[in-house]
Amino acid sequence: MNTDTHTLPASYLQMHSTVTQDGQLRVGLGQMPIPTPKDNEVLIRIEAAPINPSDQAVMFGWASMQEAKTTGEGANTVLTAPVSPEGMKAMKARIGQALPLGNEGAGTVVAAGSSEYAQSLMGKTVAALSGQMYAQYVVVDAHACLPLQDGHTAKDGASSFVNPLTALSMVETMRMEGHTALVHTAAASNLGQMLNRICIQDGVDLVNIVRKQEQVDILKDLGAKYIVNSSDDNFIENLTDAIHATGATIAFDATGGGTLASSILTAMEAAAARTPGAYSVYGSIKHKQVYLYGGLDTSPTILSRSYGMAWGVGGWLLPNFLAKAGEEVNTRLRTRVAKELKTTFASRYTQELTLTEALQTSHVSDYISKATGEKFLLTPHK
Repeated sequence: MNTDTHTLPASYLQMHSTVTQDGQLRVGLGQMPIPTPKDNEVLIRIEAAPINPSDQAVMFGWASMQEAKTTGEGANTVLTAPVSPEGMKAMKARIGQALPLGNEGAGTVVAAGSSEYAQSLMGKTVAALSGQMYAQYVVVDAHACLPLQDGHTAKDGASSFVNPLTALSMVETMRMEGHTALVHTAAASNLGQMLNRICIQDGVDLVNIVRKQEQVDILKDLGAKYIVNSSDDNFIENLTDAIHATGATIAFDATGGGTLASSILTAMEAAAARTPGAYSVYGSIKHKQVYLYGGLDTSPTILSRSYGMAWGVGGWLLPNFLAKAGEEVNTRLRTRVAKELKTTFASRYTQELTLTEALQTSHVSDYISKATGEKFLLTPHK
């Protein structure tokens, strides 16, 4: 193993989330011994890691965060919140487990195993996806790292995986399944803005669904052509017009619950009906697909089946898609992210927090609101 031993402490801080048997959520910091990388592993000093909605799902689960409290200070800071009986049932499988947190992040490789590739990463700034990034150090497989290009910092590369690969994979899924245009909800989000830049670059028509006028303005400034506000009285009519203009027959819904998925399918069917063709009691022939990939709306998904018989609603997860897509697609997508890190896939952060600051209820209330245009970054060594 190659390492700069004088720079490595004996231990480091790592954030964990635990649901206790007595109905409490506890999120705190544990003191962990510095690990030794195996042959094809590297040790990364984490310098930046984003707080994504997917991270919050593990951090807080079904806890009642409006009743959260913070106690202690420094490395002994602990966030606690009660969990309802219903929440305990939903999280039964994780009771008593101290789950590490943080899907993605970036930093400097400070130790490496003996393999040639691991050694080649020594001293380099890399991004990685590990599920343990809310920590000062993490060991990962060397081939799981995305080496950043010269001039790119850990902050630039912190969000290299979840949002960029999700946006790229949505377009890839569209193509693989024979569609030519797509619909996206919560479209002014950080991910939604990336998806717009991709689609504009690649010449793909994209219908953006938002719920506020200021979100319409954000997307207009990006050059988005089709933007529909779900708060407008004529939302369905406007959505149908946009879908008819683009021919979109696949959608990715970040909300998950409520009636939005059903409304999209209804508009797709209504758009198809505008094209002359043979009448059928079973509706349009072209398959219409909505993938639920988020849970901004935790209410039940309601489907009002008025869109024929050629349709589908299902779940969509990035890791599942990447596993199915294969190595060639994975490499191609990751290479594009690395090349366009400061343009197409640039992330802007509204606030940077230390590990202990991220456990303060005042900060938690800010980032769990998931406000459009706000993105938070953890800096474990500040």
